[in-house]
Order: sequence, then structure tokens, then C-alpha cells
Amino acid sequence: MAIFEHLEFFLIIPFIIYLFYLISTRGKTRPEPTNWPLVGMMPAVLQNLHRAHDYITEVLSACGGTFEFKGPWFCNLDMLFTSDPANIHHIFSRNFSNYPKGPDFRKIFEILGDGIFNADFELWEVHRKTTLSLLTHAKFYACLERTVWHKVETGLLPVLDYFSKRGTDFDLQDVFQRFTFDNISKLVLDYDPCSLCVELPYVACEKAFSNVVEPLLYRHIIPESLWKLQTWLKIATEKKLIDAAEAFDEFIYPHVCLKKGDDRKEGDFNLLTAFAKVYEEKNIGSSAGLRDFLRDTSLNLMFAGRDTTSTCLTWLFWLIAVNPLAEIKIRQEIETELHLKEDKKWRCFSVDESRKLKYLHGALCESLRLFPPVALEHKAPVRPDVLPSGHYIKQNGKIIFSFYSVGRMEAVWGKDCLEFRPERWISASGGIKHEPSYKFPAFNVGPRTCLGKDMAFIQMKMVAATIIYHYNIKLVEGHPVSPRDSIILQARDGLRVRLFKRHV
Repeated sequence: MAIFEHLEFFLIIPFIIYLFYLISTRGKTRPEPTNWPLVGMMPAVLQNLHRAHDYITEVLSACGGTFEFKGPWFCNLDMLFTSDPANIHHIFSRNFSNYPKGPDFRKIFEILGDGIFNADFELWEVHRKTTLSLLTHAKFYACLERTVWHKVETGLLPVLDYFSKRGTDFDLQDVFQRFTFDNISKLVLDYDPCSLCVELPYVACEKAFSNVVEPLLYRHIIPESLWKLQTWLKIATEKKLIDAAEAFDEFIYPHVCLKKGDDRKEGDFNLLTAFAKVYEEKNIGSSAGLRDFLRDTSLNLMFAGRDTTSTCLTWLFWLIAVNPLAEIKIRQEIETELHLKEDKKWRCFSVDESRKLKYLHGALCESLRLFPPVALEHKAPVRPDVLPSGHYIKQNGKIIFSFYSVGRMEAVWGKDCLEFRPERWISASGGIKHEPSYKFPAFNVGPRTCLGKDMAFIQMKMVAATIIYHYNIKLVEGHPVSPRDSIILQARDGLRVRLFKRHV
């Protein structure tokens, strides 16, 4: 079997790598990893695996934004890391057709099946066109507004009031993940699992999203033969992926049964109905059938709606907690633009009104710049290419883009790149300043730019404004907050806070 192809190496290589790891930890001050015989730069990876994103940023900063990583000679793990906006623009926009996701990406993210994240060429175009038609549907934003405010009133505020009255600390990241999971489930599957309530029930599918992001990162840096062996044995991080896939299937499949025939009304806003119609007309996806295609489609949309939004909100509240002046400015803007000073009473605001909250928009952009939810992207060229940085990429060569590093590059964002400054997003005329996506890739770049960008900002403003207006947020002293080493840039140990009700 293919998984045993290099099994003999797995018995001796860990010991060899460990020896080089011990040597590499002595007296080394430069960030660039040493390329050792046989094991390549893997010892440096092991040494810094607990801080992967910051280590990648240090290496890229020292190497001008692009670095060639050499893996163990037998593992096919050589790859090019880059955070250079010129390279990003070249690959994601100017030469888009030469850089599909490719077969390696699909193998790593096989759990996503035929969804939009894995799709290339015709399948991707169909996914994108159908999703865009739904997001521009006349009823969509009314549905979004209704869904978000319902969850704020029936889930978010009751839970926050519960903890505030008791004076106990809690994990705000967990609350955001439950909120966005319930919302995206309602929008995609027309089903609210009510994971956000005072009891904070355990919902296997909701937790599965957090459980998959770490194993997916490890699949990028360990030999394919090894993670396939782990899959076959159902051990280590691969066991988490197996369990997560079961949780996804058990949650999604019962909700992808569709109305048939005359029950389908022209003009109805129903996401699954729209994708079923496209599947039948275009005969797209694998041969697994409509039910599996709808599972994959739903899972991809839920992945995007749950993790990216909750991650941005988590880092926003950490950033404003350590930058209290920004919190004061956001609250003042909310009161002024929504006329709450005059009304003396909180009210739900519309999608159009959310666009008036420009300083809050800038704060969200800063959160996304410093902590982009999707921290890494992976590409492989169909044909050999030479990047603007001068680096040659062979056919099917692996390129890893560190979006986390882009926001922390002095050459890209200036000497204050590590500072939280919402003002950098406000133009001289008072509007929102536009930055090209290759410089601000939080929503991806080029033709694959996230279609739900506007939807995400609206939802995040509704949630953030509600919390900031009603509560003062205090971090739990001594609780560590750092990025998790995973594909999605969650806070490793959550965000533990205490809330104090404001008298408004």
C-alpha cells in the first residue's frame, strides 16, 4: 500500500531529526532555518511549531518576503513561502488560470469534498455564480438582518447577561463561534441548532469545525505517507479529522432533503434548492450524487460563515480590550450615528445603517489585517513560472502564502504595522479607505475574493455594536492569548473575559 512506501524511514527519521533539533537550539539567533543533510529544515519547524505563524513571519521578514523551505529529502516537502504583495498579485490575479487549487490541495482538504474551497475550473465557476446569485437576491439582506437580530435577542444578549449578573468569566470566543454557527446553519440549512443559549450545550458539529483546523495545518508539513498511515490507523491528529467528518455528516445530511417538483416556488430564497437545480442542469461534481454534493456545498459555506467571522470578532475584542481608547471611540460612534443619545434606548439597526459605522469598520479591518482568519493559502502552478521576486516555480511546485505575515510587514504597512490603528482605514474625506486585496488578503485575492465579505462586515458590526454599547469588557488577568497553530487563526486558549453591564 502507498501509505507504507516510506515506513522504514519513519522508524529512524524521528531520532535523526531530534538530534538535529538539539543542535539547532544551541546558540542560534538568526531566524532563517538551517538546511541540514538528510532532514532539511525540519528541525527548525519542530523547534517553532508552537508558534508557527510568528516564526514564519520572522523568517519572511528577514528574507525580504519570500523564502524557499527545504524538507527532508525523501518527503517531497520542499515549498516556497511568500508574503510579497507582488507575488500574491501575480499568482492570484494576473496569472490566475495557471494557479488552480490543484490535486495536492484537494487531498489535504478532502473533508470539504466538492465544495467551493476545493473546486477548480468549471465546478468553481458554477459554485461562485450560484452563490453570487443568492447573495444578490432581493430577499437576502432582509433574511440576513432578520436572522442576525433574532439570534442577538434570543441567544447573545441572554447569555451575556447571565455571565454579567454572576460576575463570572467565560470564553468569548466560544460564544462567537456558537453565534456564527447558529446563524450560518439557519441561512444555509434553514435550521437553528440553538447552540448559543445559557446552558451552552455541547453540539458535536459545532465543535468539529475547531477540531479540524489544526490537523489540516499539519498535513502541509508532514509527509503525505505519514498522515495517510495515521488515517488508516485512525490515530493522532488524523483521528480528529475522521471524528469531525462523522459529526458533519450526522448534522448536515438530515437537513439536505429538498422540496420536490411543484413545491419549488420560483423566486423563493432557498440556498439548497438553488444548488440542487444547478447540479441537475449542469451535471457537476463527482459521481457521488446530489445528496453528497449538497453536503459538501453546505459544509463549505458553513465553514466560511462560522470560523472566519467568529475569529475576527474574537481578535477585535482582544484588540480593543488592550486599546481602550479605540473602544471609547467605537462606542461614541455607535451613539452618534444611530442617534442613541437622543433616543436613550438601544434598538436594532438596519443593514444600511450599519454602513455608517466607519470607525468600527476600520477596527474590524485592523483585526483582519493583524489576525486574518485564514492565515495560510496554498497554490501550485500548472506550468512553470518565475515570480516577480525572481524565484522560479516548477510545475506543481508548492507555494504557501502567509496572509498573517503580510499584515505584519513593515515594507507593506509601514513602521507602525504592529499597532492597532483603525484610523489607517479612514480617508481624509471621512470615508473607508480602500486597500488592494494583494496588500490586504483577509478575504482572499483576485477572482477568488470572498463573496461574503459584505455579509461578514454587516454581521460583525451588529454583534460588536451590541456588545460594546451594552457592556464594558475586561480581560481575565493572566489568561494567555495567542494565535493557535492552525489553518484558521483562532485564539489558542480562547478569550476569557468578564463583562460589566453599562447603565445606558
